[in-house]
This record gives sequence, structure tokens and C-alpha cells, in this order.
Amino acid sequence: MQKILIVEDEIQLAFGLKDNLELEGYQVEVANNGLEGYEQLTKSQFDLVLLDVMLPGMSGFEILKRIRQLGNVTPVIMVTAKSDEIDKVLGLELGADDYMTKPFSLRELFARVKAVLRRQSGSPISVTTPVTIGILTVDFANYTANHNGESVAMTPKEIEVLKFLWERKNQTVSRDELLTQVWGYDETISSRTVDNFILKIRQKMEEDSAHPKHIITIHGVGYKLIP
Repeated sequence: MQKILIVEDEIQLAFGLKDNLELEGYQVEVANNGLEGYEQLTKSQFDLVLLDVMLPGMSGFEILKRIRQLGNVTPVIMVTAKSDEIDKVLGLELGADDYMTKPFSLRELFARVKAVLRRQSGSPISVTTPVTIGILTVDFANYTANHNGESVAMTPKEIEVLKFLWERKNQTVSRDELLTQVWGYDETISSRTVDNFILKIRQKMEEDSAHPKHIITIHGVGYKLIP
């Protein structure tokens, strides 16, 4: 049974979501403030987190940032009343897998939960052994990377972007293709999201990120990964 953590300070909403997700067959736990949510994520394993942004004690953004720095790759769906693009972009850059804006329907919630869990556990891994790209050795199956035996912190989305490019090495991949296939969005968020991810990946895998040799910009289109 897949296990979900809801971090939400609106108690009625949190337990309403809990009841409905349990009816769908999930095991669900609830944390009603940021500190409690962060503590649960550092002590227990979950298959998915529904993480509110505005929380007492510690914001959802801070929780996400901290768990990713710890190497926790648990899929996260950010939940917030805000709808500004800047908040969506920030959440995605910190390593969120999806983003929902209140109010939302149960149908939308179930669809997004299933989609994120499916992408996490059911997507084909065509690269089954670690590969070397630039100065990094990347294990796509286990979402880890290292340089000279030392672990390199990468968010799940950074790994997925790099994997998508690796599977299409020596081919030009558009920004829209990356947004649609890696994040699973039907809507266009912003090409800046992809550009910012590429910048961070280059800083970790290129010998000189200012003069990249492995992830090349194809101006006006997207990117090409050259092994």
C-alpha cells in the first residue's frame, strides 16, 4: 500500500483529504505544521507528499529545500492558495514534482497523485547501470550522482531532466518537450524553468559551466546532450 504524507495546517481540509485518499486505497498520515511535517519526512519513508506552502513553523518551500539537500527524493506535490507563476517556478526549482492551487477538485487531486506516483515508479528506466556525463557518474535508477566517489546533491527533477536528455543524446530537445515530458504539464509554465534547471545541472556536471561541452544550447529551440 502506497503511503502519503499530507502537510497542511487547515485541519478540516487535511483530514478531509486523508479520508478521501484512504478510500482510494492509500495509507495516509497528516502533519498540521511545517516543523512536524519536516520531522516526519526525516524519520519515515513515504511514497508521496502533499505539501502546503503557507505553514506555521516552517514553510513548504523551506521543507522542500531541506529534504532535497538531505538527498530525500520523495515525490512532492505543492499545494497552495497562491497562483503566481513565480511561486510555481520556485517550487519546481526546489524539486517539487507537481503544483496544485486551491481550491481544487478531488478528481484533479486523484489524477495528479496517480500521475506523479506512476511517473516515479512506473516509468521505464532505459539506463540500468550508472553512466558518466561530464565529471558526474549518474545512477538514474537510484536517483543518485557522484564525482570522484563523493556524492553530489541533485534533486529528482534534475536527475529526470538529465535522464531525458541522455536517452536522446546527440538529438536536439525543445524546452516545451522537456516541460511536457518531464513535468507532465499540459499547460506551458515558462521556458525559464527549463533554463534554470539546465544551468544548475551544468554547474554540477561540466568542468567549466560557463563554457559547457556536454549540454549545448541550441538557440531558439532547446538543448542537446553530447556524451
